[in-house]
Amino acid sequence: MNRVRHRRGAEIEGAAARRFDLRRLLALIRKESLQAWRDPSTLLIAFVLPAVLLFLFAYAVSLDVRRVRIGLVLESQGASAQALAAAFAATPYLDVTFARDRRELTGKIVSGALRGYVVIPQDFEHRLAEPGGRPLTQVITDGSLPNTASFVASYAQGVVQTWRAGAGPEAPRAALVLEPRYWFNAELESRRSLVPGAIAIVMTIIGTMLTALVVAREWERGTMEAVLSTPASVAEILIGKLSPYFVLGMLSTLAAAGLAIFVFQVPLRGSLPALLVLSAVFMVPALGQGLLISSLARNQFLAAQIALFSGFLPAFMLSGFLFEIDSMPVWIRAITFLVPARYFVASLKTVFLAGDIGSVFLPNLLTMAAIGLVFFLLAKRATRKSLE
Repeated sequence: MNRVRHRRGAEIEGAAARRFDLRRLLALIRKESLQAWRDPSTLLIAFVLPAVLLFLFAYAVSLDVRRVRIGLVLESQGASAQALAAAFAATPYLDVTFARDRRELTGKIVSGALRGYVVIPQDFEHRLAEPGGRPLTQVITDGSLPNTASFVASYAQGVVQTWRAGAGPEAPRAALVLEPRYWFNAELESRRSLVPGAIAIVMTIIGTMLTALVVAREWERGTMEAVLSTPASVAEILIGKLSPYFVLGMLSTLAAAGLAIFVFQVPLRGSLPALLVLSAVFMVPALGQGLLISSLARNQFLAAQIALFSGFLPAFMLSGFLFEIDSMPVWIRAITFLVPARYFVASLKTVFLAGDIGSVFLPNLLTMAAIGLVFFLLAKRATRKSLE
């Protein structure tokens, strides 16, 4: 009887010790905050790396097509051919090199010095006078860069059509002039699309990779076993571990948003509270994924590799940050629905370029929260309150 009472008393005492205790939680948060503050690598990843990445994506990476190097073979000496050549030279999108013979430019195409060339033939004046006759010019492009080749061909044709409609001799004047306008990014600057997406990459690094590395480091050093041997519950340990990195992530988001607005001139047409709410919800799956990785891989090298392949690369490749999701194969598009960064990138582009649009934010917020909940449940299950 005494043994039964003693056992029940121990079970009651153990259950009481494992109840959620706010003072214990605050002590764990303080411990983790001091540990993060004293770790230079953590501060470098949280504040220096985001700034470097944003500068790279803002200045080194560009999807804008500007000053494409092409050649212009001017075989005709007529006035109309000279006027068309001047139209090519005047456009800011092309950097034109003139030649009299196409053989002068063939070697430059092979070496990559030019991306293509346009030939204005000797009989250009006769072709221009023929109603509905042969093509006026020939366009040859370097197909090793398909996007640039397509741009050169399309833009060269556009220059010829615009010149013929507005300045070509005996050409009918256009009765209607079309003026294209673009919503959300009127200047078509890729920086305004890349910088908000880069913030999602930064948050993924801080939330997933940093959490996985820090917790895995504790497993390697044996301090995690000491934490697990305390009366703290699993929920207290998880919240205490992640709270400092949540704060770091939010501070990094504010710093990145400040750089985007004041340094890179990306407009924030939405509100700052909306940006913070989106970032806070995205940190849930990011931190949960990092914690799950550290629970399964208890050394830093393996945790870094898993975080790279399951966190950073999907966020970079499958989120719509650089590559259009609609252009991907169907089975790849299906995988993107499991990538939290997909919903965060879309929300960031919306809040920066369009404004606060609840019909876009709400589904993305719910999906990110659901994915984060799954990660945390799996991480809690994998984190055992034992020394095994």
